[in-house]
Amino acid sequence: DLVTGWLSRFTAALEQGAVSNGIFAAECYWRDLVAFTWNLKTMEGQEAIEEMVKTVKPKATWAIKGDAQDAGEGRVEAWLTFETELLHGVGHVRLNADGTCWTLMTAADQLKAAPDPSGPNRSEGRPYGSIRGRVPITTQAEEKRAALGVDEEPFVVIVGGGQCGLALATRLQRMSVPYVVLDQNPRPGDSWRNRYDCLHLHDPIFANHLPHLPLPDHWPLWMHKDQMAHWLDVYASAMEVNFWGSSTCSSASWDATQKQWLVKVSREGSEVTLRPKHLVLATGLYGSPMMPELQNRESFKGEVMHSSAYKNGKSYQGKKAVVVGSNTSAHDIAEDLWECGAEVTMVQRSATMVIHIDTQLETVFDLYNDAAQAKGITTEEADLKSTTMPYRIVTELQKKRCKEIKEKDAEYYKQLEDAGFRLDFGEDESANIMMFLRRGCGYYFDTGASDLIIKREVQLKHGSVTGLSGSGCVLSDGQTLDAELVVMATGYRPLNEAVEKFLGKEVSAKLGRVWGLGSNIGPNDPGPWQGELRNMWKPTAQEGLWVQGGNLGLS
Repeated sequence: DLVTGWLSRFTAALEQGAVSNGIFAAECYWRDLVAFTWNLKTMEGQEAIEEMVKTVKPKATWAIKGDAQDAGEGRVEAWLTFETELLHGVGHVRLNADGTCWTLMTAADQLKAAPDPSGPNRSEGRPYGSIRGRVPITTQAEEKRAALGVDEEPFVVIVGGGQCGLALATRLQRMSVPYVVLDQNPRPGDSWRNRYDCLHLHDPIFANHLPHLPLPDHWPLWMHKDQMAHWLDVYASAMEVNFWGSSTCSSASWDATQKQWLVKVSREGSEVTLRPKHLVLATGLYGSPMMPELQNRESFKGEVMHSSAYKNGKSYQGKKAVVVGSNTSAHDIAEDLWECGAEVTMVQRSATMVIHIDTQLETVFDLYNDAAQAKGITTEEADLKSTTMPYRIVTELQKKRCKEIKEKDAEYYKQLEDAGFRLDFGEDESANIMMFLRRGCGYYFDTGASDLIIKREVQLKHGSVTGLSGSGCVLSDGQTLDAELVVMATGYRPLNEAVEKFLGKEVSAKLGRVWGLGSNIGPNDPGPWQGELRNMWKPTAQEGLWVQGGNLGLS
């Protein structure tokens, strides 16, 4: 059939070291996730693919997995498996009707040198027979963890013990790579536990599983932040993660001679220097809270805080509150204050993308909902399927999806606009997914706050807060809003600022911008085009330095 014929021609072309005409279409993409390039890289066009093949010389044995399926628009798609000298991999191909390849994805699945210790590869735990002076396996594990950083240097130090850091830690653990996870909080879940009380995850539970240990199947579709916090504690314990809580890193410097980092750590009152070969920053996508300077702040008789310091609105019943901002935290906090009986005004500084939570589940998370589960699509399969589309194509697909969303929820958006809310669907009308990938902000998944705005239960103003008075806040147009609480949901500073503070200007400059695709669309995603998220989960310009972050779906 079409796929069999193509795979035969493709394999022969790779053996010759050159991809001949007729293998790839004029518009074509090969997205490789570590398998051949040892990087996350998308080759776009025949010339780029030809160059990669000549340079990398991919060698593998290939097979088709399952039956080919209709991919729409006259195309077929199929899953592949392959094996190289070093690893087992999984692939996916979409072919045009003429038998040429439109998209190819190849991903490393399992290193041969480090087989996953599951199933038949699992440890016995307690070997058969009697051993005098036997040390229990749990004690051995504890002693091994205690030796890290003292008698044995970790090969990897992960800074940040949230979901991203823990997910990486479990992978390293199962590959027997010595590592430690450093976090300033006492417990792994504290980064979630310390958020505002009303916070629920805005991604469905199916997108929130961590590697090797799925979330309980009776947990709600939209998890509460404390559930996530408790789960991270449980996860770290069950997966035996080498977690150093209450540990802060004052600095880290690269020793180019020894090819290692010198990481200064303050842990439980003691100063420790670690010398790993690799340093991973898993502290999130952002730096410190962005708190604008407000004139006459000392004159304000009420309370003013950044959204990161907000806990709940219980003490503001019957009082006036102003929330500055209109993205997720601003909406959540405005809704919580209203539910607690406050009189709430939202100050919208700029237009915002809003998508109803039900529409989001049907469209954005179409592979991560009950309907997908009913079709037998597991989270692992959904994750893999999501990698098969290059970001260049994802952009165009999101434009189509945005148009569908606007048509489906036209009345909803009209009601928001009638209430004065300024909507933004992206500079190129590609909606929230591309906003996330390009700049990591600018949208809100509506869990109820938009209805309060539509019904005028939450008042709406536009502009920015430039200062405070004794009784409230002053807007950029000179208008004064009475308030006893002002919450600045004004976002966070760029991650690069935190990197510079931790690693110094030279390393920060070498690393360059983190996140974004290089779309050159909007001020926060300058070119050139990258094809992958910039400096995320991949080798960086600074030897031995890695960055990872994003939502649970990307963990």
